[in-house]
Amino acid sequence: MTAQVLLPTTLTLPALRPARGRPRTRTPGPPKRERRSSPQIAERVRPLTRGQVADRLQDLGDLYAETSGGDPWAWNQARGAFLRHLAADTRRPGFSLLIAETTALTGYAYGFPTGGAGPWWAGFDGPVRGSLLRRAVSGRLFVVSGIVVPPRVRREYRDHVWNLARRLQRRLLADHGAALGVTLVDVRDDGSVETMRSWGWRYAGDDTLQAVPPGPFRILVLAPGA
Repeated sequence: MTAQVLLPTTLTLPALRPARGRPRTRTPGPPKRERRSSPQIAERVRPLTRGQVADRLQDLGDLYAETSGGDPWAWNQARGAFLRHLAADTRRPGFSLLIAETTALTGYAYGFPTGGAGPWWAGFDGPVRGSLLRRAVSGRLFVVSGIVVPPRVRREYRDHVWNLARRLQRRLLADHGAALGVTLVDVRDDGSVETMRSWGWRYAGDDTLQAVPPGPFRILVLAPGA
């Protein structure tokens, strides 16, 4: 039997392409006033089991693609790539996914704890690796590998504690008793870095870092409660 190797995975955030005739996947309803990312929306946040994640892959993929936007071809490409990314992460030990919902799915975030050894650390080097390893050996380092929320959550009230993305990431760390959250962002993806930093994430090791670092990704960390 061939062993499956799960290498470091970069963060999944919807790409926010301009929408041009994307397929509709939800039942049309009467026009609604624009809703803001605020406490009045009162999304309920709850975890899904692995079985429930498998049962709701259609909904999870649809929401990711809808929030990404783009034309029908881009919509389908984004959905397929996302579901492959999610399927790989669900096989990691300790995988956890939280959904936010009102009468429908409004967002979700997911990740997994990592220890001080294993293939997830492939490619790490230098002082940042040492700093993260010290957190990981206690089993309290949690990798946040995906956050899917509507575009308005990325634009509005990003520094407020009730911002939906902040609620989801804070709950993920709290549920697992994590001492630190960590995520990897593609080194070319400045937009995702800006978004994550607006949600309280900081560069690992040196928060003043502005230059493009060596290697394929930027390493961001999040303190519990941020």
